[in-house]
Formats: sequence, C-alpha cells, structure tokens
Amino acid sequence: MSIIVSQITKLYGQQKAVDGISFELQKGGIVGFLGPNGAGKSTTMKIITGYLPPSEGQASVCGFDVAKQPMEVRKRVGYLPEANPLYPDMYVKEFLGFMAGMHQLGRNSEARIREMIGLTGLEREQHKKIGALSKGYKQRVGLAQALLHNPEVLILDEPTSGLDPNQLAEIRALIKQLGRDKTVMLSTHIMQEVEALCSRVIIINKGRIIADDAISALQQGNSAYIQVQFSDAVPAGELEQLPGVSRVAAAEGHVFRLYTADPETVRKNLLQFSLNNNRNILSLHSNSQSLEEVFRELTN
Repeated sequence: MSIIVSQITKLYGQQKAVDGISFELQKGGIVGFLGPNGAGKSTTMKIITGYLPPSEGQASVCGFDVAKQPMEVRKRVGYLPEANPLYPDMYVKEFLGFMAGMHQLGRNSEARIREMIGLTGLEREQHKKIGALSKGYKQRVGLAQALLHNPEVLILDEPTSGLDPNQLAEIRALIKQLGRDKTVMLSTHIMQEVEALCSRVIIINKGRIIADDAISALQQGNSAYIQVQFSDAVPAGELEQLPGVSRVAAAEGHVFRLYTADPETVRKNLLQFSLNNNRNILSLHSNSQSLEEVFRELTN
C-alpha cells in the first residue's frame, strides 16, 4: 500500500478536526479526497505528509511511519498545499534549484529542473520572479517543486486553483499521466475535475469519512432515480408508496424524481401504477445523479 491511515484523530483544544478516520490507497491511480470547507481534508493531508502530528492513530507512506520516520516519508511524497507557500523574491528557476538542493538531487538537479519546467509549462516564466507571476503560474511552480524529486506519492490540495481553461486542460492531462505510475491524492471543489480524473473518491464531513467508493457506485445505489412526467397532477404520496422508491422530489409540470436502488423495478411499478390509476405518462427515463448532487446529498 502507498498510504495507510488508521484511526487518525486530530484535536485542536476540544475540537476534533479529524475524528478516527481510516483508509488505504494502493500504488497507482488518482483518488479524489472531497469534503466541504472545514471538513478536515487539509488537516488529513498535512498529517499524511508529516507536517502535522496526529493526536491519535497512525499513518504510513510506502511502509514508513509518518511520525517515526518523517524524513523517509518526505523523500517519497510530493506535496502541493492549498496555500502554496513560495518565495516571491526568488526567480522560478532559482527557486527550483533551491528545492533541488533541499532534496539533495546533486548532479541530476539541472536536468530535472529543465524537465519539470517543460512538464509544467514554465519555459517562458522561468527567469521571472515568483512574485510577478499570476496565480495560475504560481500553481505551476508549486506543482513543479512537488514533482522535482520524482516522488512515489503526490498529495495535491486544490492544484488547479486560479488556472484558466487552457491551463486547466494541460494540468489535468499532466495529473492523469502522473496517476499511471504514482499514487495521487487529489483534493478539489471542482466535481467535474474529479469525475474526469478519479475512479475512486473519499468524502469527509465534520472530520469523519462518510463515503469511500468508486464514483460509479456512488452515483448508483440510492442516488439513482427515475424521472417521470405525468399529463395531470399526481399526489407525491402515492408515488412514495411504490415498492423500491426511497424518496420522491417534485418539480413543475407534473414532473417527479423517484430515487431508488433498483431503477428497473421502479420503472415497471410506475407503468403498472399508470395503468391501474388511469394516469398518462408523457416521459419516463432513468438516470444517476452527478457527483456534485451525490456530494451535496451526503454532506447536507
């Protein structure tokens, strides 16, 4: 396993920022780490990278304990924090050279810096001071330093913040490429980004994990729904009584969403309901919720 988190708790006074969470990430692949603001995402990532000690529990990266072997962990982790702390008075190439020295890259540093500048699209900006860069290019510098020492694990906290649409496409493609042979833990509020890049998501809310599954599985189950439009008014209560329906949401125009874990059964029951009660159905289709809808449902 690349990352193992076991019963981690983090206390700030009497407040539990993280409350006994556990999960494992295998080598390779991109996992979305989602949650509302203040849910405990950044705290968890700081614990995994060794920047914060846990109050309780254990975490390990590539077999090394983050509390007992922090230097071994940092050799194997590339971290782009949300705040992205940089030195504004340093030039881009100078900063990457400084970070290469911190990672003790030695004779390989020049070649590695050139490679990272090319990979993150910083060629035109490499001789500028970091303080003069746009937010999007500062994000690229942060990503370049996270990749500089060729880590096995990447922890990315809002990596595409401040990027324009063209930059977004480039950085997403880069992250997708990196996920082929590295373990990438990606935190973002952009659900389309998660759907495009990740196969699995972990959702944390109020310090606790409330979902950990493949995106497709989360979008099915109780999040699947049948949308039906009747020609005339139908009491929602009658639809709620249909076998297999977990809840009903009404919209204008005699349209209803019937949420279910078994769309096919509910579809058959709806057709039978319309025949038995002389209710004309104008349209009927099944669908699954978007990840954004699932997220809102779970965290609300």
